[in-house]
Amino acid sequence: MLGLRFVAKDAAMTLSTPAATSANTPSDALPATPDYDAWPVEVAIHNVSHTPRQVEVRWEDGRVSQYHSIWLRENAADDSTVNPATRERILDLSRLGAWPTVSEARLDDAGALEIVFAPEQRRLRFHPGWLRAHDYTHLAELDAPLPPATLWKGSERDAPTTLDARDWLATDDDPLAPDACLESALEAVIGEGLVRLRNLPTEPGSLDAIARRIGPPRATNFGTLFDVRAKPDPDSNAYTSIALPPHVDLPTREYQPGLQLLHCLENDTVGGEAVMMDGFAVAEALRERHPEHFATLTRVRWCYANTARTTDHVWYAPMIKLDDDGNFDEVRIADFLRGPLMAPFEDVEPAYAALMALQRLLREPEFALRFTYTPGDMVIFDNRRLLHARDAFDVGQGGRRWLQGCYLERDEARSRLRMLRRAHRQQRVDALGQG
Repeated sequence: MLGLRFVAKDAAMTLSTPAATSANTPSDALPATPDYDAWPVEVAIHNVSHTPRQVEVRWEDGRVSQYHSIWLRENAADDSTVNPATRERILDLSRLGAWPTVSEARLDDAGALEIVFAPEQRRLRFHPGWLRAHDYTHLAELDAPLPPATLWKGSERDAPTTLDARDWLATDDDPLAPDACLESALEAVIGEGLVRLRNLPTEPGSLDAIARRIGPPRATNFGTLFDVRAKPDPDSNAYTSIALPPHVDLPTREYQPGLQLLHCLENDTVGGEAVMMDGFAVAEALRERHPEHFATLTRVRWCYANTARTTDHVWYAPMIKLDDDGNFDEVRIADFLRGPLMAPFEDVEPAYAALMALQRLLREPEFALRFTYTPGDMVIFDNRRLLHARDAFDVGQGGRRWLQGCYLERDEARSRLRMLRRAHRQQRVDALGQG
């Protein structure tokens, strides 16, 4: 039985003797995994050897994997390690009394790794498909869990990656059901930062159901769904007909929204062309051309402020944020939402010099991708990476331009894509007769 479809009664573990097996499954069945995922056994274990603190697994394709005893003990699937109802870890390693070591290791009749751990003298079994997928001695060879970021310039493409989404809401909501359109959309958003869907319904409010195919929308002071159209007494430049410069939304928040969805309900105006650009590509160009300005914008914390009539959101952060590996994590670029710079005296002039170098790059046509919204179109983009803008449009000739928007978190897209990939793995498990 695989972890994918476990319920508590299936995963109950019994330890009638000190060296009891890890589950009440037959000895010729594959053991549980410490998660709910599906892990096909496409390469079997050939043989096993061990020292007290390491287990070496040789696979039938020649790969050799090594696992530390403490890592194996913490990632077992028995009910002393995980709660069988939730698959969440309950083991406290510090309560074992001593460092967990391996006193026995062998390949059992089902093809699983079977280990007896000291000092507990507890016999535990490990699913070979799960072990292969989590082989940390070969990280570079493992399948990438998510698409890597691919930087792009508008001059390199005629349009965003575009998908026909007319069946978007007709698809089963089962999280384990394959969905080619949704999967392609999420791969584009995670990898490129942007996707355009076409032929969606145009009823006001339908965006909520469209968004929930990925995950729950995030509410802000603009509401859960917000209308982007010119209106009297606006509380944002977006709610006017003026041109908007390249920006991200809500950099004024400690954690700015990860994804933005804009759904076109009406558009028969003159002008108002959408503009998108890859903020990571702009930042990379700044690093190549002006490394000193790039370094400044990764270090100096700017003030971002939305001091409206009824709310007062303020946050301080660099314009360009890198992760621990030096890769791009987010940009916070929105000139109309910058408050007064509050930085050390000696940083003020370098900060403004770096800002102006960035602003000049944003005006270079090669970065901008321009397109027009048609009713039924929707764009999903990474709001912590993509900069969006628009040309001014004319409301004096009777045209109307109405977009509805909402925000999601990056986590929702990542989780949903992982579930779709889990569905593919389950299909392989079923095809191999391992379910």
